Amino acid sequence: MTERLPRFEQSDRSPDIAVQESEYKRLLGFPEGHELRGRSRELADWAAGWYAQNGRPWIYAISLDGVAVEGEEIRVNGNVFTSAVLRERFSSADVGRAVLVAVSAGPECEAATERLWREGKPDEYFFLEMYGSAVVEHLVAVASGRLCAWADRHGLAVLPHYSPGYPGWDISQQAALWALAGGNIPGRIEVLPSGMLRPRKSLIALFGLARAGEPGALSPSMIPCEGCALPGCNYRRAAYRRGLPQAESGAAFTPGGQRALQGGGEGKTPAPRYSVNLRALRKWSAERLRLKWLEQDCVEATFRYEGTTCSNMGRPLVFEYRVTLGPDSDGRRILSAECVPAPGDDGHRFMCEYLRRGDELIREIAGESPLLNEPLGAVLDWKRAPSPAGCYCDSASRLHKWGLVLEVIHFALTERSAGAGRNGKELS
Repeated sequence: MTERLPRFEQSDRSPDIAVQESEYKRLLGFPEGHELRGRSRELADWAAGWYAQNGRPWIYAISLDGVAVEGEEIRVNGNVFTSAVLRERFSSADVGRAVLVAVSAGPECEAATERLWREGKPDEYFFLEMYGSAVVEHLVAVASGRLCAWADRHGLAVLPHYSPGYPGWDISQQAALWALAGGNIPGRIEVLPSGMLRPRKSLIALFGLARAGEPGALSPSMIPCEGCALPGCNYRRAAYRRGLPQAESGAAFTPGGQRALQGGGEGKTPAPRYSVNLRALRKWSAERLRLKWLEQDCVEATFRYEGTTCSNMGRPLVFEYRVTLGPDSDGRRILSAECVPAPGDDGHRFMCEYLRRGDELIREIAGESPLLNEPLGAVLDWKRAPSPAGCYCDSASRLHKWGLVLEVIHFALTERSAGAGRNGKELS
C-alpha cells in the first residue's frame, strides 16, 4: 500500500441521530422482540426527546498514512503502540494506513444523568444513560459507513475498529492515540490520567485500511459489518449479528432469560441466572479480573473497578476487590473478601463522604465482606437494590458493586471449569 491517496477527514458538528429502538432496547437489557409498554415506553420516549433537544453529538475522522507493524510494536505516524490483537489484525491484512475516528454524545447527557442521580431519579438516570451509550454506538456506525463509502471508491476494505481499553490494548495509550488527531475537531474530549475519557459518552478508535483483495481483509474476523447496525448500508459485506443471540442481549430486566453457557438442551445443567448481561460479564472478566490458583484448589481473585466521584467534577477513582475462594469441592466458599483503593489511586480522596469522614470511610469499605463463608453461587440468589453510582459514598452502591464483582468471578470460573489448568499460574 504505497500509492498516494487523497486525505480522508471529516468534522461533523451536527450528525443526524437516528438510534434504532432495537439497539436501544438491547442496551437497556430487554430481550429481542420485547415491546416497550407503560412506564418503560414513557421513559424511553422521554430520554430520546430530551437528547433531541439538548444533546450535542459530533463525529471526527482523519486518515493516517504512516502505519507499520515492527515486531511487537505498531507505529502510527511515529507513535508506538502495543496491542497483540491490533498487531495481528494489521499484520495479517497488510495494513499500511488507518483512520482515527472520535465520536462523542457531548457533555450534556453526562451532566443530566449526574443531576438525575442526585435528585433520586434512578429510572430516568438509567434510561438516559443507556440512550447516551446508544448514541455513541450510532455515531460509530455512521462514521464507519462514511469511511466504507470512501474506501470503496479507492479499492480499500475497512477493518473493524479497535480502541485503547479493549482486550489487549492498554487504556493508558489513549492519550497517545488522541494526540494523532488534527486541529479541526468539532468538540472537546479530555483524556484523564487513568486513560478514561471525559465526556464519558465518547470513543476514540482506530480503523485499519487494507486492499480490498487482500486475503486477510476478507476473513470473517476482519469484516466490521457483523458489529455494525447501520441500516441501508450499500457497502455491507456480512449481515449484522451483534444483537441477535439471546445470550448476547442484556438481562437486567429479565434474569434467567439467557442461554446456558455450555449447550442448553434437555438434561444439561441450567444456565446460571445473572443480573448482568453476558456481554458485560465476558468483557469485565477479560479486562478487569485476574484469577490465580493456590494450593488445595483454592482461588485468589482480584478485580479492578474504575468509577468516578459523585462530586468534584467526577474525578476518576480505582478500587481493587480481593477475594479468596475455597476449593470447588466445597462450593468455592468465600474465605476472605476486601475492597480497598488501588495502589496509586487518589480519586477516592475527592468523594464527598471521604471529605466528611476521611480514612474512617476507607476502613468501613474494607471491612464490608458480603456473603463471607457462603458458597460463591449464593450471589445468584442475593437480592440487593440496584444502585449504579460510580462512587463509594453509600452502602447501597458498595453492595451493588460487590454483587457485580462476585457475579463476574462466578461467570469466569464457570467458563473456565471445562479446561482451565490449576497449576499455580496466574490467569488473566
